[in-house]
Amino acid sequence: MSSLSKEAMRAYLSRSIASLNRNKLNGLLAEVDFRAHLASLGFGDRVSRGGWIARKVGAGEFARKTAVFFPETITPANPYPSSRTLPQPDVGLHTICATFHQSGIAAFFCAATIEQTNVGESVGWNAIQLGLPTAQTYQQFPGSVTHLFSQRTRKYKYLRHKTNAEVIPSDAVAEEFSKENLRIAFQTPFMAEVSDIDGILWGQQFTYPLEIKEKTAAQDNRLGEFFGLDTGPFVKLAYYAAKRGNLHSLFVVREIDNVETRRLVNWWFIKFEELAKFASWVSLAGGPGMGGGASRVVCIPKAEFQPVTRENLDRL
Repeated sequence: MSSLSKEAMRAYLSRSIASLNRNKLNGLLAEVDFRAHLASLGFGDRVSRGGWIARKVGAGEFARKTAVFFPETITPANPYPSSRTLPQPDVGLHTICATFHQSGIAAFFCAATIEQTNVGESVGWNAIQLGLPTAQTYQQFPGSVTHLFSQRTRKYKYLRHKTNAEVIPSDAVAEEFSKENLRIAFQTPFMAEVSDIDGILWGQQFTYPLEIKEKTAAQDNRLGEFFGLDTGPFVKLAYYAAKRGNLHSLFVVREIDNVETRRLVNWWFIKFEELAKFASWVSLAGGPGMGGGASRVVCIPKAEFQPVTRENLDRL
């Protein structure tokens, strides 16, 4: 049948993810909830799936070449035979990827095939480059990006962990599996600096890579109420800004009342131009990062954020 059950996806994720701390789990939930919120506002077709951004590494080569990859989300129990007709990327993703291409970032949509039922390692990927002025065809991935990245000189075992993947929200399993499987397919042969993309919003004027976090508002005598953003994501958003053109970015916050109940207070967003203008110059110690280690955060006054409403989204 060439398909994967949700249980098989979880089993793969338990070996591919090093740790699932509360911060990472809440981030997964926030991404799912944000797409649902956009759909309720009539913007469901204006946001892309998540993906990866990768930059070349090496002395004298670091960050000289960059690419983004957006995987097809594999639906549990659906067949994906090697003989399948690979899907055409949707029009919105074409538009998004054209913006990346114009900014000097190669952009790819990746479609899956499955060789063995319920064997996550048997997923194969084919990629088509988007944003080019001429029609492209699917090519085997990751071989099709050999010209962009350096070959790994020795093997690295990614599927070595024993993480409890049962705690991953059911609604997030398929998308998280598809992203993780594509990442490992890419990183197995290539060396690169890799970071995730929570999604891309296609606005009226610009294209906005998204950084989506769940936060409680903190208090500071200098700033008043504020939200913190880890320095790693901040630098990534700054990279998008440095590319200029129509590529902008948004920091999106799912504000909750407290970390126990996690009841939604409101959805907020801030454009990077405003974030950079109002972010504190002195970073503070944050909580555990996605990888479990200590983090440093820049602080942005809550008063500078806008609520995620239909009216505000229409102005982007």
